[in-house]
Amino acid sequence: MGQDSKQVGIVTTDEALRMAAEAGLDLVEVAPTEKPPVCRIMDYGKWKYLQKQKAKQHHAHETQLKEIRIRPKTDTHDRLVKINRARGFLENNDKVQFTMLFRGRERVHQDVGQRAFGEILEILSDIAKIEREVKMEGRRMTMVLAPTKSGK
Repeated sequence: MGQDSKQVGIVTTDEALRMAAEAGLDLVEVAPTEKPPVCRIMDYGKWKYLQKQKAKQHHAHETQLKEIRIRPKTDTHDRLVKINRARGFLENNDKVQFTMLFRGRERVHQDVGQRAFGEILEILSDIAKIEREVKMEGRRMTMVLAPTKSGK
């Protein structure tokens, strides 16, 4: 392939090297296993530089879902510690799923879980918005918070 991305066809190695030298570019073998091998006339240094730049862009932060588990009888201070950990996750642009596990007779008192999640949402409302409402799934009550755009 020529420097302007036009197909040149099958040429000898000497002819391809001459064409690359005339253009002031490099002859790069892109498919060596093919018969005949496929080559391209291009600026190899520039191509390597652009590949390096693309690789840097792909290392951006990917949002993860972090889970924080609490129980209906979790003490206020312990809950605040977990809320502060969730704040750190949200500031790092991760989503946070709060899961409250109910055992035995605790399942009757789902209002305790609703109040706890309301308190969590109130404390984190400055940097988070609710992504998935509070819902009960068997013995678990879950809620997912996502960072707001102005979070960081």
